[in-house]
Parts: sequence; structure tokens; C-alpha cells
Amino acid sequence: MADVQHALAGAGAVVTPPRGDSRAETKSAPRAGKRERRGLKPKAVPHPTVAERAATGKAARAIAPRSGQGEWEPGSDRRDPVELLEEQAASRVPDLVPIRYGRMLVSPFTFFRGAAYPMAADLAGAARTGLEVQLCGDAHLSNFGAFAGPDRRLMFSINDFDETLPGPFEWDVKRLVASFAVAGRDRGFDAKQRRSINRAVTRSYREAIRGFAAMSNLDLWYSRIEVDEIAALVAREESGKQRKRFERNLAKARSKDSLRALSKLTTAVDGEPRIVSDPPLIVPVEELVSGVEQVEFEEFVQGVIRSYRRTLSADRRRLLERFRYVHAAHKVVGVGSVGARAWIVLMLGRDENDPLFLQLKEAQASVLEPFLGKSAFAKHGQRVVEGQRLTQAASDIMLGWIQGTGLDGVNRDFYVRQLWDGKGSALVELMNPRAMKLYAKLCGNTLAKAHARSGDAIAIASYLGAGDPFDRALASFAEAYADQNERDYNALQEAVASGRVAAETGL
Repeated sequence: MADVQHALAGAGAVVTPPRGDSRAETKSAPRAGKRERRGLKPKAVPHPTVAERAATGKAARAIAPRSGQGEWEPGSDRRDPVELLEEQAASRVPDLVPIRYGRMLVSPFTFFRGAAYPMAADLAGAARTGLEVQLCGDAHLSNFGAFAGPDRRLMFSINDFDETLPGPFEWDVKRLVASFAVAGRDRGFDAKQRRSINRAVTRSYREAIRGFAAMSNLDLWYSRIEVDEIAALVAREESGKQRKRFERNLAKARSKDSLRALSKLTTAVDGEPRIVSDPPLIVPVEELVSGVEQVEFEEFVQGVIRSYRRTLSADRRRLLERFRYVHAAHKVVGVGSVGARAWIVLMLGRDENDPLFLQLKEAQASVLEPFLGKSAFAKHGQRVVEGQRLTQAASDIMLGWIQGTGLDGVNRDFYVRQLWDGKGSALVELMNPRAMKLYAKLCGNTLAKAHARSGDAIAIASYLGAGDPFDRALASFAEAYADQNERDYNALQEAVASGRVAAETGL
């Protein structure tokens, strides 16, 4: 199969061991690592006063007025969105790209989920505040969810960092608010209901960032949103039907761990578990290669695991060493991620009831790089991991990265995490307006916390102010961009109908 060769191309024969530092790729990248290697003193970190930081935020209003944030009108030189998607698809597994298009064509909402690149191109043309944070880069409402912290308590945060990169805070907020406008249309909400939801996102963000700006550095760093707090909020504010739905979804998330993945994704073969075959979505290694090649490939996978181990802290490295490799498979994931190379790896500990499922997901250049500059990290897997660690209060204990040279001689980056670790997502397709507004507040607050950890909360809070000009502007932007999203969705439909691109639906 052609897709076999392309899948294997991302998992080749040579692994580049991770370095202890992050090599800068651009002149603007951090230089501290190089200075230290040369025996020079690291550069001093500036510490402006609270008043100076607030003044920076207020000054940004002159550069990018808050009312202007609501404007959206495609320029005459706006690039064809399908052309941008094709450009993005060039580095992906060709035989999987039609699945990506098929998933995007389900609705304008699923299209929006896969269209981070066209939206980044659109945001790049607007005035920028200059108030930088570690952007999620794809902060739509389905990229927030629950996961288990190191203490096994379920937390709620951003859970996708494939596109993470430093940039102006408003880019994330605009993508988040627009996603609610698109989702509201998908659910059939009227204009008044959508406007209320759109404003709730930004108001929650604004009020939360002001609260974080008043916190001590340590209190901010330790701050996190636990799912138990959300459950209490839902119990107070939601109807019986929505509350029961939330409780069922929460119970499902709590049950999602490696043991559950073992029962769902494997079958016993000669006394040992093997990942089940479900092509083209799940393809075990023995269906990709055979004979000597299979032995060589499995040796390669074990080499990848050993190299990935070096990116973990010593205690977590010791934990990983207690597991042995058992099996691997290529797996299709997500909507926007379809076509990127992704593997799942099954490992066993003390016995067959002690599994560890890891996911190795390809990390390509962020869709933000053409507009914000290259990452300071030479390896995109490290870019993803460092961005996640910076913005989440606590991350997956198995989070790490690796770089490998494929059979085609191409270097590819991957990040590694647990496949299932208490992961849960909101059931957006079942939300009523009240539930979506509550979820909008939660996502706005969560995004503000991530930005406060990585950026200057005082400056951002000063820019936003105590009033609602920014809220109203972004609510307008969201509706205007939802119109644009529908036009772009129609353009993809036309491209498929004309044969320009191929789409495979139902997968």
C-alpha cells in the first residue's frame, strides 16, 4: 500500500538523541544557551514595575485599538483557503489527506477545526498589540478538555499544542471566540443567543486575566482548574438533563486510562496483547512491514523509546524503564491532525494487567511560523512539549519528544504522551445555549490562565480594561469570521466537486 511507505517514512532508521539545550534557529531566538556554552554570563532578565507593565498595556491601545479588534473584511489579496490547505497537506501522508478533507467537510464547524492555517493567515494582516504570550495556536473550543494530573486528579485546560508558538495574545482569543460563533450556528442557535455566548468568552477571559494580574507569581503558577470544581458549578447551574450528561461524560473520562485502552484496542495473540487492526485508521506494524523489515522496525521503535527516555526527568525515566515494548501501530487522529504521522505503542510492566499506551505524534512546523517567525527550538517535538509545560499547571508525566530520520532520509519530529490518561472532551454537539455559555466562560477563564503563566497578565489586563469594548468587538469579529468560515467551507466543497482535491467521508 502506498500509505504504508509514507507512514514508515516518518519512522525511519536513525534516531537523533535529544540535546540538553534548545538550539536557536533565528536571530531573534533566545541566546542564553549559547552564552552559557561559551562560558559567558546569562543575560539579565528585566523586571519592570507593576506601573511600567500597566503602562505598556495601555500604550498598546494606540497600536491596536480595542474597537478595531472587531473588524474583519477579507482583502483583495487574500489567498485561496483551499490552496493553503493543499500547501499544508504537502508534508502529510498523501493517502490520509482525503480522510482529513472528508472530516472537515462534515460541517462548517469541523472545517473550522481543521482550518487553523487559513485563519492564522487572516489574523496576520491585523494590527498587533505586541503583548506576547505562548499561544496555543489553535485555541478552538474542542481543544480544551480534561486530563489526569500527576496526582491523578482530573484537571481542565487546553489540551492541544501542535501549533504552539509565542505571539500576540489576541490571536488565541479571536480563534476561541470565533469557534463558539461557528459552533453556535452548527447547533442552530439564533443571533441573540450566539451574541450572548460570544461575549461570555471574552468577558470571562478579561475578568480572569485581571484576577491573575493581581496574584502573586507563585499563586498564579500553582493555580489550576480541577474538574471537581466544574462538576460543582454544573450541579448548581445546569438542568437535570445537562447535568446527567456531564456526569456520564465525566465518568467516561475517569475510566480512560491505559488499562481501558488495553481492553478496547487490543486482542490476545499467542498469550500476549496485540493492537487490533482497523485500516486505514489503525494499522499494526506487521501489516506495514514483514520478515526482516519487521524485526528491524521493532528494533527501531525500541531505540526511539530509549532516546525519548532522555527527555524525561530522572524519576519518570526510571518509571518508563519498568515497562517493556510489546507492539506498535499507525493511527489516524483528530481532524486537523489527520495525515500527520502518528503511532501508538503498547508497553507492559509487571504483567499483562500493567499496560502503558504511548502516542507518538508528528510535530511539524507551527502554522503560525510563516507569520510570527520560526520557533526558538530546533526540534518541533520539543517546541510542543515546552509550550505545553509552560501553559499547563501540570502536564502528562510521560510528555517528551524525539527526532528521527525516516526511510526517505527526511528528519521528522515527534512528541510523546500517554494515549489515554483521564482524557475527556466536552460534548459540544449536545449543548443547549445555556450549557454552551457556561462552557464559554470556562474556556475563556482557562485561556486567560495559560496566557497569564506565559505572558504579562498585568499588561494584558491594562490593555483590556475594566469595561467591555474588547468583549463587544470580539463578539462582532466572531460572527464576521463565522461568515468567512462558511465561505471557505463552500470553497472546499467546490474543490472536491470539481475534482481538484479528493475527500473520503465516513472515516
